[in-house]
Amino acid sequence: MSDQNQTGRPWYLISIVLVAVLGGLLFGYDTAVISGAEKGLQAFFKTASDFTYTDALHGFTTSSALIGCIIGAMLSGLLTSRLGRRRSLMIAGILFFLSALGSYSPEFLLFPHGVASKGVLGAFIFYRILGGIGVGLASAICPMYIAEVAPANQRGKLVSWNQFAIIFGQLVVYFVNFLIIQSHKNDPMVVEWTNTVGWRNMFVSEAFPAGLFSILILLVPESPRHLVILGLDDAALKILTRINGEEKARVILEEIKETVVEKKHERLFAYGFMVVFIGCMLSVFQQIIGINAVLYFAPRIFESMGVSNNMLFTVIMGIINISFTLVAVFTVEKLGRKPLLIIGSLGMAVGALGVALSNVVAMPAVIPVISIMLYSACFMFSWGPICWVYISEIFPNTIRSQATAWAVAFQWIFNFIVSSTFVPMYNMKLGTMGDSFGHFFAYALYGVICLAAALFVWKLVPETKGKTLEDMTTLWRSRSQKQ
Repeated sequence: MSDQNQTGRPWYLISIVLVAVLGGLLFGYDTAVISGAEKGLQAFFKTASDFTYTDALHGFTTSSALIGCIIGAMLSGLLTSRLGRRRSLMIAGILFFLSALGSYSPEFLLFPHGVASKGVLGAFIFYRILGGIGVGLASAICPMYIAEVAPANQRGKLVSWNQFAIIFGQLVVYFVNFLIIQSHKNDPMVVEWTNTVGWRNMFVSEAFPAGLFSILILLVPESPRHLVILGLDDAALKILTRINGEEKARVILEEIKETVVEKKHERLFAYGFMVVFIGCMLSVFQQIIGINAVLYFAPRIFESMGVSNNMLFTVIMGIINISFTLVAVFTVEKLGRKPLLIIGSLGMAVGALGVALSNVVAMPAVIPVISIMLYSACFMFSWGPICWVYISEIFPNTIRSQATAWAVAFQWIFNFIVSSTFVPMYNMKLGTMGDSFGHFFAYALYGVICLAAALFVWKLVPETKGKTLEDMTTLWRSRSQKQ
């Protein structure tokens, strides 16, 4: 028997994961591209003669992709059960590609190019929702797929790479947006160019990674756990052997079969209410701590703090974010999931409350800037990657598709709520405090929620480090029997 048959092929697993995390990169790219494009987009639609493009309508337009994210997340359970993980990811890639082209030219075939109107706005929102469906699918399926192919002792680290890819995608698009603007910085008509062409180039740049992902996903295998559910044990064993080696693969195959032999699919609450509740609340907390309000509106936030080159500071924050995501990648299997979540929540609370305090007490501008970067950095080694790790591994095999769909749908619903309420809340005025009240209230609220998140994890969330996906099935079955 060859060494590879005994130990598996590490590069085979790595290649699979690298392709899968491209979906995470597109997730990050698509959600962050709006941060650089939204001002040009707003200026373009304000030129419309057949309607008034209000701030409220702009808020809906910039957040419209999140509607698609909710739809995509809710569809992910059905698609992964019917079509499998790989084909569902292929659909996500195609949607990313179509969205990039459509957002670049929403007038295509239907309206005069460069003329803002109700119809063009409707078409633009449609294409953004289309891309959002791709994001919703990728956000649910990529970590699920990685978790289902990864060995138990590497699962947390490998799923965390998906979050790294998300943040890397955001960083890449920050750079792309920055370079697109810089390419015309000496043009006396740079503002007009940004409002007519620049924002389009930002959106179409996503077509390149989307096309690459759609092609490469054809080369990866189906999830072995999904194959077992379909009764294709030999195909599943072949993939498991290439990843783990033959002896270990046979053991894993038997464990998988034991958890799906009773029913291929069970009702959502077959293992009790708490497993679904905890999974969904992890998603809710990941959003209501407010991180995406910061990521989506980073340039405007830095501008309000008195930072002159806000796009440059947005890029710097992106570099900090990706650096601290690596902390999770290299510590999640050593420290465990719970400690990282609790430490990160407390660090975020300090950062958020620091920003809040700076709006009621006179401080140098560097204090709120450092505080918001602390807040963001602590998210990146905790709730950013670890929430996805938990969602991918906490649910039993037979309900994973539908439970993950619900958890990720909750995530996008609350993402939409936070993103659409941040600007009105941030701009609230009260008496002599003026704008400072809204700035204080928003971050004080997020700081308190971060403390609540730490308490939730400490009291209710089980540690999953070192456990197989089948161990989690056993855990929740025993808990449900005691209820």
